[in-house]
Formats: sequence, C-alpha cells, structure tokens
Amino acid sequence: MTPPSSFSSSPKMAPDLEAHSSSHLRNTTLKSLSWSSLSASVPSPNSSQPKTILTSSTGLVKAGEILAIMGPSGSGKTTLLNLLSRRTTPSPTPILLNGSPLPLQQFQSVTRFVEQTDSLIGALTVRETLHFASRLSSASIAKRERRQRVEGLLESFGLMEQRDVVVGTATKKGLSGGQKRRLGVAKEVITGPGVVFLDEPTSGLDARGGWEVVRYLKRIARENNLIIVASIHQPSTATFNLFDKLLLLSEGKTHYFGPVEGLSEYYEGQMGMALPWHVNPAEWLLEQVNIDYAEDKELARGRLEEMQLGWERSELKRRLDEDVAAAEKGGDKLVLGDDETKEKNPGMASVVMTLVHRSFIKSYRDVVAYGIRLAMYTGLAIMMGTVWLRLPATQDSIIPFTNSIFYGSAFLSFMAVAYCPAYLEDYNQYTKEKRNGLYGATAMTLSNFLVGTPYLFLISVVFSVISYWLSNFQPTAKAFFTWVFWLFLDLLAAEGLVVFMTSLFPSFVISLALVAFANGLWMSVDGFMVPPGTLNVFWKYVFHYWDYQKYVFENMMINEFSERVYSCAETADGCHCMWQTDLADQCLIRGQGVLDQYGYKPGYMGKDVGIMTAIIVGYRIAGWLVLKLKK
Repeated sequence: MTPPSSFSSSPKMAPDLEAHSSSHLRNTTLKSLSWSSLSASVPSPNSSQPKTILTSSTGLVKAGEILAIMGPSGSGKTTLLNLLSRRTTPSPTPILLNGSPLPLQQFQSVTRFVEQTDSLIGALTVRETLHFASRLSSASIAKRERRQRVEGLLESFGLMEQRDVVVGTATKKGLSGGQKRRLGVAKEVITGPGVVFLDEPTSGLDARGGWEVVRYLKRIARENNLIIVASIHQPSTATFNLFDKLLLLSEGKTHYFGPVEGLSEYYEGQMGMALPWHVNPAEWLLEQVNIDYAEDKELARGRLEEMQLGWERSELKRRLDEDVAAAEKGGDKLVLGDDETKEKNPGMASVVMTLVHRSFIKSYRDVVAYGIRLAMYTGLAIMMGTVWLRLPATQDSIIPFTNSIFYGSAFLSFMAVAYCPAYLEDYNQYTKEKRNGLYGATAMTLSNFLVGTPYLFLISVVFSVISYWLSNFQPTAKAFFTWVFWLFLDLLAAEGLVVFMTSLFPSFVISLALVAFANGLWMSVDGFMVPPGTLNVFWKYVFHYWDYQKYVFENMMINEFSERVYSCAETADGCHCMWQTDLADQCLIRGQGVLDQYGYKPGYMGKDVGIMTAIIVGYRIAGWLVLKLKK
C-alpha cells in the first residue's frame, strides 16, 4: 500500500478547481451553519432518569469548510449529525443557517444527507445516476444546463472515465467502493444543496480510498462554496489533515472544536499535552478521550473530565461562543422565496415520470427485477403444460383440469415472493430520498405500480400461451383471453401483497416468510382445498371473502366448465357418469354440474372484477399508508 504521506493534499489543487468549476452548483446563499448548547438524551432502561448522550455542543462551520466530527464509539457522533441534519426529533435549541432557523421543509431543500451505506441503484450508470438525481430535484432547468451539471460533477469527483459504467448489480460488477462513495456524494451535490452531511464517508474503505473520498469532498466544498459536515471514525494521517475543522467528542461532551492545524497549539499550549511525532494525530486524540480500555477506570475518568473542563475554560471555546453569537446577530438572515425554491420542487407528474423512467431502466437491466421471474414463470408454464398434457374432454380429466386450474393460479401468485429483493432495493432508495425531501409515498406507490403492470401482463400472456394450449383447456379465443385476464389480476394482487408486506417489514427474510405464509393461507381457503360450502364459519367469513385467489380460482373454473361438456365412461354395463346432469341420457356431463359441487354460477364476473380491483387497490393503499407513516 502506498504510504499516507505519498498521497497527501497537492499544492496544485486550487488551479485544478478553477479548471473544473461548476458555477451553476455554487452556493451563493448560505454563509454559515451554527448551533449552540445542543443536547440530547434517551430513556434509560435501568433508571427513571434519561441517559444523556450529547451535552451542550456548540459549533460554527462556514461556507467552503469541511468539518470532521470524531470520537470513540458511543461518543455521540451519529446523534449530533442527526440533530444537525434534523433527521431526528429536534432539540429545543435550533440549528441555524446564516444565524437564523428555517422551517423543516425549507431546511431540507438546502441540505442533503449521505448515508453510510450507498443509496444507489446498481443497474444505472454513473451518468444516469446523476441525471436522475438532478431531474428529481429540479424539473425546470434546461437539458443543456443539466448536462453541464452532470459533466461538471463527473470531472470534479474524478468519475469521468467511469461515466458509462453501471454501479454494480448481483450479476454484473461495477464501481469500486471508493467510486461508489464519491458517486453517492455527487448524487446529493447535484441537487444544489448548500450543506451536505455525511455519515462516516470513509467507512469500509482502505487508507487510499478514504483519502480519495475526503479529498474530493474538500475539493467540492471549495469549488462550490459548500458547508460539509462528516462524522468519521479513525482516518489516516493524510485523510485527517484534509479537514478544515475538527469537533472531538467523548461521552457526549466536546473536547475540542477548531481548526485541525491548531491542534498542536491547543494541546501543547493550553492542555500541556504534546502531540507525539510520527504518530497519527487522529489515533492519538482518540486514545486520549477513550476510557473503555483503561486499566484504571477512575483515574482515566478523572483525566477525561479534566480535559473536558479544560476545553470549557479555554480561550478557543470563548472565541467559538463569540463567533456563534456574532453569526446569530449578524443580520444576514436567510429567506428563501418561491422563486429560489421553485427549481427544487418539480411537480408530482414530473417526479412520477422520472421514477418510472429510472425504474424501467432498472427493470430491463437487472435480471433480479423481472428477468428471473419471467424465466421462472416460463419454466412453471412448461412444467404445468407437460404434466397436464393435452387432457381430453372426458370425465377422467375433470379432476386433473380442476387441479391444474388451482395449481396455475395459486402458484403463480405464490411465486410473487421473488419480487421481494427487487422491491427492497427500491424501498431502501425511497427511504433515503424521502429523508432528503426529493419525493414522498404517493410518487413511490404510483411509479412502482406503473412500472410493474406491463411486466405482469407480459408474464400472464407468456404463461398462458404455453400452458393453456398444452393442457387443452376450453379451446376458444374468448376462454383463452378470459384466462389471461384473471391471471393478470392474480399477479397484480400478489405483487400488491409483496409491496405491502415488504414496506411493513423491510427485511428480506421476514418479508419473504410473511408473503409465503399469506399466500399459503389464501391457497388453503380459496375454495379448492375445502369447498366453500364445507369451509367452517371462521375461515369463511374472516378470510375467504377477501382472498383474491378465491375469485381467480372461481372465475377460472367457470371459464373452463360453464360452457363445456365432457363424455362419460362407457363400459359393457352401460354409461357411467361421475357427475349427474341433464345430459346423462346422452352419456355426457354438463360442466355446470362440476361447478355446482363448489356452488359456483356464471354471471357474476363484473362483481368479481370489482372485488378484485378493490383488493388490488387496497393492498396498494395499505402499502402507501405504511410508506407515509414511516419516518
């Protein structure tokens, strides 16, 4: 590995910034981010008194600066970052931009949060990722300007050579970890924020990768006059030296806030603690404020409290308080008018169409989305058609026909569980983009339905073309298209169930288990296993009547048997019919006789379509409510 010193910040960076300046993304409004006496606590499981996790934090970051929030595990880094970005319950102390508080919606319009885990769609290229992020945040800018923004950020983040490379899917290798992290930041920067918050942007990267990410962060902060605040765990020396300011925390209390280059002066001059040579200053600082591994806990805690009190009494702390107070009283209040925020708020139709376009690209590039399902359903159709192969219109085929109808409808919906992983990626993307104020539950629900519907119809047609004619169901065009129609409704309902369950429990294992269980329940009470007249009262009235598989199975049975007759068995003793109908004297069975065993009668298709539509819409509304209510 290249030693840290060999990739330290280059003195030629300033001219380079000018060469790649993207003035259309430059922040000209926000001058500072400040907070004073910010505290937080959580309920304690072992005490009636709440546990304090952050105490009286004060800070000021100016435009063009990058701040590192550092401290050992449990020091309050993430809590402070979430409070500053207003992603958690707000503190009584407001977060100030240009010395003034903003309503949450306006605050979200000028800030962005980059998660520790990458919020990227693997099937998109680097250029497409930035393009769609821009479209979601600003619908009114010209195509040429949008293209300039994308190209400018590709240059600024060193991703020009990878611009047409996909991020990476389960079946196709894409970007490296460091490139993904840079793209994740660029994806938020292109939306035109003034403040960017990052949760451990170097996590999971080696020293070189971490340095690259922070170098580009510093570059973009200077280039676009942004305020960047990042929590960071244990950076290398070269990475640490790239930050302009440091906020050092331990047990929720501040030990230092100021310029990184002023660390030596503060600790040697005011604390009497010399920074050792040839030692990573970040590691040394973390050792001083971490008492978890100290042999003498009492001695270590006393020393830690002395260091914290030293900060409270320091000249640097006094100047910080004065600077924060001056920023608040400076009179440079931030007021965002309609004209300034208009670009950041595209209409619902624009957002939905952008999401549909993005999801459509994902759907045909990523085989996990629909490709695997189409192949799986094709294989299922071939298996079904060859097991129930060319059944003749005789009484011996009636039970196989019935079994085949149940198998085709029930297992088609059951295998919708394969959509869980693809929807989980969409859900995770949604939660992160929702927190950044790009769109909400309505746009997500509508776009997901619009993208999936054509694919489900295609699956229904492919499955039917193969299985229907191989099994020799009623050989008429009307019967065939009725079969396709009910399979299509079956898949729409099944996918709605997947969306609802996975939104409620966004875990692959849990959602898979719940969807499988629900489909098993619907299969049990849909009328095939136990005829509706025999089904006990509880299952009949609690589950049977809103079981979507019930209406699919019933109408597919009517489609097959209501207008078809079957020959009885002729033996030396005469004609033997398993079902007695008015055609028994002709040694035939009228299909309605089979339906009478289940209590099914034709003529109610319109009502059943209405019920199915209500079930499909109901699942989508339930999924929408889950997305809407989740924070």
